[in-house]
Amino acid sequence: MDLCKFKEREIKKREALELFEEEDFYDILKFADSLRKEIVGDIVTYVVNRNINFTNICVNNCRFCAFRVNERDKRAYFLDIDEIVKKAIEAKKLGCTEVCIQSGLHPKIDTYYQAKILKEIHEALKPYGDIHIHAFSPMEVYFGAENAGLDIKEALKILKESGLNSMPGTAAEILDDEIREIICPNKIKTKDWIRIIKTAHKLEIPTTATMMYGHIEEYKHIVNHIYIIKEIQEETGGFTEFVPLSFIYQNSPLYKEGLARAGASGIEDLKVIAISRIIFKDILKNIQASWVKLGKKMVQVALRCGANDVGGTLIEENISRSAGSEHGVSLSVKEIREMIERVNLIPKQRDTLYNIIR
Repeated sequence: MDLCKFKEREIKKREALELFEEEDFYDILKFADSLRKEIVGDIVTYVVNRNINFTNICVNNCRFCAFRVNERDKRAYFLDIDEIVKKAIEAKKLGCTEVCIQSGLHPKIDTYYQAKILKEIHEALKPYGDIHIHAFSPMEVYFGAENAGLDIKEALKILKESGLNSMPGTAAEILDDEIREIICPNKIKTKDWIRIIKTAHKLEIPTTATMMYGHIEEYKHIVNHIYIIKEIQEETGGFTEFVPLSFIYQNSPLYKEGLARAGASGIEDLKVIAISRIIFKDILKNIQASWVKLGKKMVQVALRCGANDVGGTLIEENISRSAGSEHGVSLSVKEIREMIERVNLIPKQRDTLYNIIR
């Protein structure tokens, strides 16, 4: 396929699917790298942040998840708001510009509880210069709103007024209801994820966009998912980045029950990054290669296949670790910068909204 034509026009779904099915993929990776260089140059960004997963108690039963437990499980934990605030203060003192707050769906959590977390963190951090709070996936927003008896727009307004600065676009998994019925039957449907994300964008709450691949989906599902993200971005402009998440299979019930393959291959990981860049081009400029999912060496390759961001320092990461990730729970700024520099690219620290800090 003549790839150069995609510099002049948008790639069609059928053509994108053909790229995924193409066995000779080196030209695809090289072309995506050339697009990356044209669109964002040789700067590769990272954010200094901390994850706070404040409870692993969850009423849902996503079959890819090894993080959730029942309330009576001896591994169950629930951090009270004072403990969450303490972790946020620690993060600020360590130089973090962001805390990312996500959790299981605890039956006692509603929008008002989520709002209280936001308010108390911002209040406690005023003497230290405050911090960006990136919190609550569309599933958490939906669950909290239901428990509070609110509609989605009301819930998001309350969260924004309470200090929600941006949202992770997780809970997307694969945006196809037939796939979701198998991997996460009790999670929000595709239309609900789209509705919550669009509502957030209209309220000027920016979000990320994610996709979890490497389990039971086919290439056609991946392509459809990426085009849904592209269409939303063309309408709202509210996504800050696209984060493909390679399925961590080791401890997943889905894999243990023989329903999913053992994650994506390295070739699939690189194809997802590269073809995402070809589809999005400058409509969604930032594509993240997650070191938690891919490991440092694969991230270095991905940075030469269309990616331009490596995510954050994290400090503590519990969800991927529970699933069996072998790549650790934290990277120092020094490690991140060296990882980028070793492939002759330029590391730059950013904030959550992709403003360069240093």
